Amino acid sequence: MKIVIAPDSYKESLSAMEVATVIEQGFRQVLPKANYVKVPVADGGEGTVQSMIDATGGHLVNLAVTGPLGTKVKAHYGILGLTHSQQSNEKTAIIEMASASGLHHVASGARNPLMTTSFGTGELIADALDADINHIIIGLGGSATNDGGVGMLQALGAQFLDIKGNEIAVGGAALANIDSINISKLHPKLASCHIEVACDVNNPLCGEQGASAIFGPQKGASDAMVTQLDQALNHFADKTVAAGIRECRNIAGAGAAGGMGYAVLAYLNAQLRPGIDIVMETVDLASHLVDADLVITGEGRLDSQTLMGKTPMGVANAAKQFGVPVIAIAGCVSEDANILLQHGFNAIFSVTPRAMELQQVLSSAQHNLLSTAVNIAALYNTNR
Repeated sequence: MKIVIAPDSYKESLSAMEVATVIEQGFRQVLPKANYVKVPVADGGEGTVQSMIDATGGHLVNLAVTGPLGTKVKAHYGILGLTHSQQSNEKTAIIEMASASGLHHVASGARNPLMTTSFGTGELIADALDADINHIIIGLGGSATNDGGVGMLQALGAQFLDIKGNEIAVGGAALANIDSINISKLHPKLASCHIEVACDVNNPLCGEQGASAIFGPQKGASDAMVTQLDQALNHFADKTVAAGIRECRNIAGAGAAGGMGYAVLAYLNAQLRPGIDIVMETVDLASHLVDADLVITGEGRLDSQTLMGKTPMGVANAAKQFGVPVIAIAGCVSEDANILLQHGFNAIFSVTPRAMELQQVLSSAQHNLLSTAVNIAALYNTNR
């Protein structure tokens, strides 16, 4: 019997690999002779780097880079390992924008997207390029910035000059001062690098559904600041087109991560794709499912939003193509989660055994997951 275990992380408690390992331990108590294949996955958000290096035997690269407020912060990216390299001639890096430019780097009282920069994300990309990486996957989300990715582009060598020929200041507000753009000094290895971006939002760059209006407030923007930022992004897009760079402000996803989606589309010729699709393709999940008898997936919380491209849904869709039954195990299961049973899941379980304080839920996650896995395995074995 072959059992594929492909979960996402349980945020704030267990990584995806830890979740997979505990589930295997529980099942082995009941089915010790089964063949277990652990494939930790993610949907492009927080935890994706760790999941993908765990799945491929890769490693982390730790750096000190420029944080959202201009001070140095600790950040990292991952280089995928031999498992992936054997399947591809590409040398692949996985970067989470939030690692360098995330909201968690800015205290709640200091959040101001007029001033924050994505420069550190560009530094991570530049370091990967210097290491001869020729395939970069960038996960958007969790950013503290609304600078249209200009900071990132500056770190990669692009110049955004004001009317006096000086480099503009950092932050979203400064985009309004762009008079000319020079991309002749962009990192030379960008031309030969395949860049994919994990993006699960459809927002355009500007307007009522744009980066500033939809995501600005959570980064500290007032109504007046939203208007100012939106105008600045629109000006940036106008100057981009004037510089002979393609128009893409209205492409779905251009507004992701404070306009970072726009920057990678227009300047880096990147491809925006659902995060779960990129991850499953990169770890080659399908090859593990071909002869599987059971798939187990999960995440911290299962609810109706799981249907919207979250990890368990992606795994269930992949398993469905091979006719493999899917069981999902989560930290908690919402009242509306049973809708998942109509979309490829054969059963869903919560590991939380009773009403508990959140901190207790997190601290006891490993024990509760192990206990739940043992019981699911026993039930599965009985049905066999």
